[in-house]
Amino acid sequence: MTTAESSTDVLPGLTNERHPDIFNLKARPKVTEKKPGQLPEHMIKQFFEDGYVIVKDFFTKEELEPCKKAIERFVDQLAHKLYNAGKIDELYSGYGFFERLTKIENDFPGANIVLHKYGVLPQAFKDLWTNERLLNVVEQLIGPDIAGHPVWNLRTKTPQNEATTVPWHQDTAYLDRNSYTVLQPTAWIPLLDVNADNGCMQVAHRGHKTGKVARHQCCYGKTWYVMLEEEEMAKTLEVDLDKDIVTCPVPYGGMLLLNNMIPHRSLPNMSKQIRWSLDLRWQTPDHSAGFYGMKDHLLFRTSKDPDHTIDWTGFDGDDRWSKQKDSVKDLQDVLPNAEDADFDTTIQGPWMKKWDLVHHNQHTAKLTDGKQLSWHAPTKA
Repeated sequence: MTTAESSTDVLPGLTNERHPDIFNLKARPKVTEKKPGQLPEHMIKQFFEDGYVIVKDFFTKEELEPCKKAIERFVDQLAHKLYNAGKIDELYSGYGFFERLTKIENDFPGANIVLHKYGVLPQAFKDLWTNERLLNVVEQLIGPDIAGHPVWNLRTKTPQNEATTVPWHQDTAYLDRNSYTVLQPTAWIPLLDVNADNGCMQVAHRGHKTGKVARHQCCYGKTWYVMLEEEEMAKTLEVDLDKDIVTCPVPYGGMLLLNNMIPHRSLPNMSKQIRWSLDLRWQTPDHSAGFYGMKDHLLFRTSKDPDHTIDWTGFDGDDRWSKQKDSVKDLQDVLPNAEDADFDTTIQGPWMKKWDLVHHNQHTAKLTDGKQLSWHAPTKA
């Protein structure tokens, strides 16, 4: 049942809902037509039974290199913007794709967050997101009617940076409760070979099987991330912490497909290179995106019209980050305000109202005055 929920009127995240059949093998659609790119039977079965699957050697160099070129342009634009504002000492144009942002970050801590929030969807990202072979795989997961979810991300994982190390969570923890009843597969696509040393993903094997969203907390360390304690994973999601934690190395050209109920995290990047990656999401268009009414999904493919043309108008240029910040404007007396909006290194969003706030940092700075115990708790007298 769809619950009316807005970015300013956010319901608490914890419920007693349990919807296993939406996320397990019973949800698998029947696909009879053979199409390019489709995964073999055992991999589709693994996605539904285990909650994830690693797909190697899926993308060609010609499909991924334009994304790297687009990111290089973003980094160059950011460098010039920071340099012209007197915030970095030089442009660091002599450094390559895997080093330049780190050098910029050394001069201006938080540069990776500014880039993460850039919000521009270049043609190369659109082409990858709607890649025919990739959509044929998505069709194996959710059926022939496919929409792009409004939450997509460029991950700017600079070395040994807490702000880029995402703790345990379920993706539904960031969305409203409408997302609890819709399968939203994610493709996590690294732009280099990834392993435990440079910050690949870990998943909790079959942690989606209960169909439940566990209790999360906000915010992790010095970040804006929600976090799922391991004890809660074990208690609520029936995860065996000794046996079920799986490290997922992915070679360049591959991807990790994730069920939106599977607990997962990224490991710290202990290498000397930036671990760039994209995460892209899809769902059926007949369900809410669960994004607090801030932005809807976009129809990519429909069984009603095989010649459907995607209309990106109003989608690719829409700044979700400013909308996220607007969603907590009623809390501006307890949230930090950047001195310069163009170089704001904080991130806020409606998920901060959804879960108890137990850790304070620059993203929630003024909450430490003790006047508010959590987003849902009453204020002290």
